[in-house]
Amino acid sequence: MSKVKKINIDSDISGQRLDNFLINKLKGVPKSKIYSIIRKGEIRVNSKRKKPSYKLLHGDELRIPPLNIVEKENNFIPSKIISFLKDSVIYENDDFIVLNKPEGIASHGGSGISVGVIEAVRNFGKSYRDAKLVHRLDKDTSGCQLIAKNNKFLRRCNELISQRKVKKIYHAVVYGKWAHKNGLYEINVKKNSLAGKERVVKVTKTGKIAKTFFKAINISSNFSFIECELITGRTHQLRVHLASMGHPIVGDKKYGNTNSMNLNNFNLKDRMYLHAYSFTADDLSIKFNVDSSTEFKKILKNDE
Repeated sequence: MSKVKKINIDSDISGQRLDNFLINKLKGVPKSKIYSIIRKGEIRVNSKRKKPSYKLLHGDELRIPPLNIVEKENNFIPSKIISFLKDSVIYENDDFIVLNKPEGIASHGGSGISVGVIEAVRNFGKSYRDAKLVHRLDKDTSGCQLIAKNNKFLRRCNELISQRKVKKIYHAVVYGKWAHKNGLYEINVKKNSLAGKERVVKVTKTGKIAKTFFKAINISSNFSFIECELITGRTHQLRVHLASMGHPIVGDKKYGNTNSMNLNNFNLKDRMYLHAYSFTADDLSIKFNVDSSTEFKKILKNDE
């Protein structure tokens, strides 16, 4: 794109985040470049600077500067992955898909990952070309994930999430005997970057408030099965919150204790034991539960 481009935002686009719109619009432009031009003010909305999180409005005029777009080679999506994710669909209608996302597959490509859930779903067929993630799950997290099939549904979900009218519950197996009362807990977290641009989140007094409701479901000698309800939606919130309470998630290689018990003694799958159990949006009459793997219960059963 060698010239300045101006886009008038219509009602179908209204409600999308600026960064998400640009990522979808500017195919071939690295995400790092997109965030850079937003930060430098080269992207203008109604002649003004905006943050990546700005939600576009009907009637906005978006200015995009000249960019050198390198056409990427089409990423080959193995048919095995497409079939695997098709088999993971637990519900579908004209507006959305609900997946039981397997662990080990990222929600989207990027940062060295060529193919994620959303790229594979867009290859389900012509009617899925505009599919977009309603919410993300970490690569090593399994469970309930919603994918919008049209912008109207996505916009409505984004509104409800921002109004905290969506309830998301996770199941986790953590190290140690849970000694905390069931209830709401708060910490302050802040995103940082390590060498190699790896994202990591730390607990700090200057960070944003992260709120989680924890409830113990089962406790054994060395492990606890915990239900976690996200009240806020910070990056890696559950992983950081549980680790800060002295109960890192089993298999969490980023925030867990590297000296934790060797799981080979329990004949367990090598994975992170965090699972998105349910997604509820009463205003949309949506409620889906996806049970965690039997491996989750197996840990505590074998811990005698």
